[in-house]
Amino acid sequence: MRRWNRASPRWMAGVTAALLASMLAFAQGEPAAGTGKASSGADEHLGKGYEALRQDRYDAAVDEFSAALRADPKLALRARFPMAVALFELHKNADARRELETVQREAGKHPNISYYLGRIDLEDRDFKGAVRNFTQAAMTPPFPDTSYYLGFAYSKLEDWASAEKWLDKASRDLPKDARVPYQLSVVYRKQGRNDDAQKAATLAEDIRRSEDEATKLRGECAKKLDLGPREEARQVCDQLYDDNDADKLTELGTIYAQHGDLESAIKPLARAAALSPQSPQMQYNLALVNYQLKHYEEARKGLAPALQRWPDLFQLNSLYGATEMQLGAIEEAHTALHRAYQVNPKDAPTGDLLFTACIELAHKRKADKDFPGALALLQEAAGVRPVEPVPHREMAEVYRSMGKAELAGQEEATADQLAAQLQGR
Repeated sequence: MRRWNRASPRWMAGVTAALLASMLAFAQGEPAAGTGKASSGADEHLGKGYEALRQDRYDAAVDEFSAALRADPKLALRARFPMAVALFELHKNADARRELETVQREAGKHPNISYYLGRIDLEDRDFKGAVRNFTQAAMTPPFPDTSYYLGFAYSKLEDWASAEKWLDKASRDLPKDARVPYQLSVVYRKQGRNDDAQKAATLAEDIRRSEDEATKLRGECAKKLDLGPREEARQVCDQLYDDNDADKLTELGTIYAQHGDLESAIKPLARAAALSPQSPQMQYNLALVNYQLKHYEEARKGLAPALQRWPDLFQLNSLYGATEMQLGAIEEAHTALHRAYQVNPKDAPTGDLLFTACIELAHKRKADKDFPGALALLQEAAGVRPVEPVPHREMAEVYRSMGKAELAGQEEATADQLAAQLQGR
C-alpha cells in the first residue's frame, strides 16, 4: 500500500487559524445544510472557502462562499459571515458591511459581527459607530484585541477616561502588544500625566525590543538546530518557551518540527493545545507531530474531537484520514479523505491516500458481495487517478462477478489502453 509522506508539514498560521477558530465556533449553532446535491455542493464550497481563508486567498474565499450561498442561501453563519470577513480583508468595506448587516438581521446580534462592524467603522473614521459596535463585542470578546480597539475608538473621540479604562483592560488582555502601552501614552499625555505617559512609552519600546530579540533568538534557534549538536540547540531554543503563551509555544514547536527535532516539538505543542482547546491550529499541529513520530493513537485522540467541531477544515480531514489509514480503519479514513479531496483536489498526497482507501474498501465491498458499493468506490478511484488502469481492472472483475460480461470487457479494454499509455511514457 502507498503511504503518505509528510516530510514537508503544512502548519496552520496563527492569526488566520485564530480567526477560523472564532468563525467556526460562531457557526456551530447553525444547522448543517440539508441533503442532496445542493447540500453536497454547499459543503464542498464551504470547505474550499475555509481553506482559501487559511491561505489568505481572500478573492478565492469570496467566490467559494458565494457559491455555497447559491447552493444553500440559509448558510448565514457558515458562509455569509466568513465571506464578509474576506471582503473586509480585501478592503471592500461597503460590501463587507452589507453582508455583516445581512447576517445580523438573519442571526441576531453577535460579538463576532459587532467586532468586524467596529473594525469597518474605524477604517471609515466613524468613531461613534466603532464605540457602539466594539462595546457590543466586548460583552463576549471574540478576539483579545477587542478592548484595544474600543479604547482606541474612545481616544479618537477624546473621551480620555473611557479610553484609559479600555486600554487598561487591553494591557491585561494583550500584555505583550506594543500598541497598547503606546496608545496609553497618548491618552496619558492628553490628560497631562506626563510621567505616566513616559512610563507607558518606555514599556512600548521595551516590548518592541523584546520582540526583536525573540525574533533574533528564533533565527539562532533554527540555525543551531540545523548545525547541531541538538543538546546545544535546545539550550538556545528553550529560552523561547513561555508556559502561558500558546502562540509562542506554537512558534517554538513549529521551529523544532520544521528543523527535524520532532521529540522536542511535542512539549510546547502539547502545552499550546492544552491552553487553547478551542483552536483547530493548536490541535492540528500537535497531531501532525504525533503522526510524524508514528504516535498514531495520540494523533487520532487529538484529531477526532477537533474534526467534530470543525468538519469543514481541509487539514483536519486530510490528516485524520492519513492517521486512520495507518491504524487500519479504512472506512473512517475514506470518509475523511473524501471530504478533504472535495475541498482540495489538487493536493497530491491526499489524492494518493484516497485512491488507496477506495481500492481497499472496494475489495471489502466485493468480498461482502456488495457489488454496487464496490463499483461506486472504484469509479471514485478512477476519478481521482484517471490515468491508473487498476480501478478499471477491478471493475472488470466486479462486473464478471455480477454476470455482466460485456461491461467487464469494456473495463478490461480501458485498463489495457491506460496501461499501454503508461508504458509509453
